[in-house]
Amino acid sequence: MTMNASVGTAQALDGREAGLKAAHKALNRLGANTPGLALVIASHQYQPREVLNGVTSLLGDTPMIGFSSPAGLTGEGYHPHAVTVALLSGDFEADTLWLPGYAQSGRETASKIEQHVSARVERQSLLFFADGFNGDAEQFCAGITSELNVTGALSSGDLHTGNTYQMTGSQSGIGGLVAALMRGNLKMGVGFDHGWDPVGSQFRVTRSRGFWLRTLDGRPASETYSSLFGYPARDWAFPPLSHLARLYPLGVEQGDSLVVRAPIRVEADGSFRMNATIRDGIDAFLLVGSRAACERAARDATQQALLQLGTAKPALALVLVDVAWQMLLKAQPGAEITAVQEILGTNVPIAGGYTLGQVTSPDGVLPKFLNQHIVVIVFGENEQS
Repeated sequence: MTMNASVGTAQALDGREAGLKAAHKALNRLGANTPGLALVIASHQYQPREVLNGVTSLLGDTPMIGFSSPAGLTGEGYHPHAVTVALLSGDFEADTLWLPGYAQSGRETASKIEQHVSARVERQSLLFFADGFNGDAEQFCAGITSELNVTGALSSGDLHTGNTYQMTGSQSGIGGLVAALMRGNLKMGVGFDHGWDPVGSQFRVTRSRGFWLRTLDGRPASETYSSLFGYPARDWAFPPLSHLARLYPLGVEQGDSLVVRAPIRVEADGSFRMNATIRDGIDAFLLVGSRAACERAARDATQQALLQLGTAKPALALVLVDVAWQMLLKAQPGAEITAVQEILGTNVPIAGGYTLGQVTSPDGVLPKFLNQHIVVIVFGENEQS
């Protein structure tokens, strides 16, 4: 069976109508093929239950996972206040999981996934979406011990209220993780990169507790940024600066490389709320992004994904982009998709959205948690087909 894919997107006043219209468009474009997996990217402004009702009224019991995002992305560009539905059809099977306890324990959630994987002997790939505000993605990654190809992202939404959700089948909510375990004649090529570089400012992390980075060089983090950018320290605790801090992440030393770690927001006490822990006593470097560097990163990630796909023909691209890209490219919305299409071409359907972190398994090793990246996942058939 040849692999086929389609994407539909729609805007409406309520989530049910947007989900219904998007699913209808995707089904029409898929033609007579039966979808084996549905991916849904929905505006955080919609109620997840309404989106689910609209999508499932047409897709029935098709395996489905989805997440909230400030905007959807397709081959046609950038779609705020919309629902995007991607359908994949081919000679493969997908099982979906709803794991509501992710926010309480990433390690336990990983253990439950391991149990599902061990029940089958076939090689499987895991695609997941988890809560971006609650839960420990690094703990989840460390809990995956099997040789499982893991790719996913943390759902985003309203940075002020922390409103984000995940969906699968008839389940939806906050604080959870949804996953699709895929097996059969399916291949995933994954590439990732980012467009942020160090600019010379270096700090010592002097106090960090859990997800809160309290002080840099002995001063509240907001004071450090105030001295760099000129805005009063107290202003960083309020929009828009409290959220724009994500545009200026830190490069944290980890071995011989710099790992990007970005604030979700600045708190009233001047600390940075992160979604990954940072150790006391290590050096961090200010990173700054640019449109040109992000477009280059998008092209590089797409090239990596196609290289991993080998001779398999690409059927669908899923593009998971950090929400910082949305902020950086505000004057050119959808510029990252144009860059992806420069490598992929315009005939391969694209779906995607903005996230608060990304996860990949580079070179088949244990999964790795990223901030500020673009992850391009290209689905195709195995060569032996």
